[in-house]
Amino acid sequence: MTKTMVLAGAAAMALLAGCQKAEAPAPTQTETTEVPVETAMPADTADTAAESDPATAPHRFASWAGKWTGVEGMYVTITPTEPEHYKLEMQSDLDTKGTYDGWDSEHGIKFKRGGEDLSLHRGNGDDTGLKYLAGKKECLIVKSGEGYCRD
Repeated sequence: MTKTMVLAGAAAMALLAGCQKAEAPAPTQTETTEVPVETAMPADTADTAAESDPATAPHRFASWAGKWTGVEGMYVTITPTEPEHYKLEMQSDLDTKGTYDGWDSEHGIKFKRGGEDLSLHRGNGDDTGLKYLAGKKECLIVKSGEGYCRD
C-alpha cells in the first residue's frame, strides 16, 4: 500500500507540473500585434462619449463644481456642462440673480454679466475685501467686494 501511495503522489506531482500556465512566446521582429479592425473603437466614438457626459468631459476647473457662499445670501453654484464650459447660477448682490454661461480661461472661469466681461479666479477670504470672508482659505473672487468661499 505504501508503494501505491508513493506512486500516486508522484503521478499527482507530475500532473501538477504539467499544468503550469504556459507563457505566450514573445513576438519576433517580423510579427506584429495589431488589434483587429472590428474590435477597435472608432476615434470619433470615443470623443463623442467624453463630450456627451459632462462628468467625464474635460473641465479645467471641475474641482470648483458646487455651491460657494458669499455675504448676505450671495452665492455661486458652478455646474460643468459641455467640455470647457460651465453653468453659473449666481446671486451676486441683493438685486442681481441670474444664470450665466462660463468657460475655461487661463486663470479661472470667464463669464459675461450685464455686458461686462468677468472671471472667477482662485483666492482667499482676505483677497475678497469682505470682512465676513476674512480668514477663509478656499475662495473664488470676481472682483473686489465680490467673492464666494467654501468653509
